Amino acid sequence: MTAAKIGGVVAAVPTPFTENRTVDVDAFLEHGRWCLAEGCDLLNVLGTTGEANALSSVQRSALMAAAAKGLDGDRMMVGTGTPDLETTIALTRQAYELGYAAALVLPPYYYKPVPDEGLFAWFDQLIRGTAKTPIGLYLYNFPQLTGIEFSPALAAKLIQMFPERICGAKDSSGNLDYARKLARIPGFAVFPSNEAALAEAQKDSFAGCISATVNIDPQSSARLWKGQSDQATLDSVRNLRQAIAAHPLIPAVKYLVGMGHAVWGNVLPPNLKIAEAASLDALDTIAAELASAG
Repeated sequence: MTAAKIGGVVAAVPTPFTENRTVDVDAFLEHGRWCLAEGCDLLNVLGTTGEANALSSVQRSALMAAAAKGLDGDRMMVGTGTPDLETTIALTRQAYELGYAAALVLPPYYYKPVPDEGLFAWFDQLIRGTAKTPIGLYLYNFPQLTGIEFSPALAAKLIQMFPERICGAKDSSGNLDYARKLARIPGFAVFPSNEAALAEAQKDSFAGCISATVNIDPQSSARLWKGQSDQATLDSVRNLRQAIAAHPLIPAVKYLVGMGHAVWGNVLPPNLKIAEAASLDALDTIAAELASAG
């Protein structure tokens, strides 16, 4: 069985929490439906923006099941990577069983530095351990947080050895030259984390984007992806991302997603709510400008 390829605008969706740190499933589903209706091709569930690595495997499993029940699995990919192989295998198997389109997998980020041979051995075991649940796997490159960068040589070797399972990568490094090198690997689908890259996606052979800030204005990103935008749209997308990224990204995105809904203001430690008056004023200004434009 060959894993399905995915592409387009993917929102890295946040996870809403109640005051006692349980997931508000209704709020999660409501936002997911809104993103899909507003132009997203897929959702990325339980990634960095979703605070997956602040959740237990039990909590992650429960949210995966709730999301698959309330949304279309064909329009979701899910983060299943953890530092230990057995948990990663279990979550990846579950992703297949629940009907997710793909799994996004971090490298085993505790031990470092790690040679390519060690990373290859880890993914080889993941693929063997999920052979009966052959969901497509995307590498999650985020060296600022993991301390590990997938080399283009390793990515090429993985897709050469496992072409029916290894599909591509999300690149959150912010280095578009690196992303372009990955995109030149035959059959390897690359998703930068900045939606502004969609303007040159065809030239750079990108498969789309997976972005936290897409949650705020999916329509503009969708227009970029479809080639229906002008310079004003690109400038708007760039400016919005820069304005949001001037603040701690996860709580800023959640604040803007949940204007008027307290559950979206909650984050899990070590993340903190945005409390500074100047930052809150700036985010309120962003929200007001979006409302007036839309």
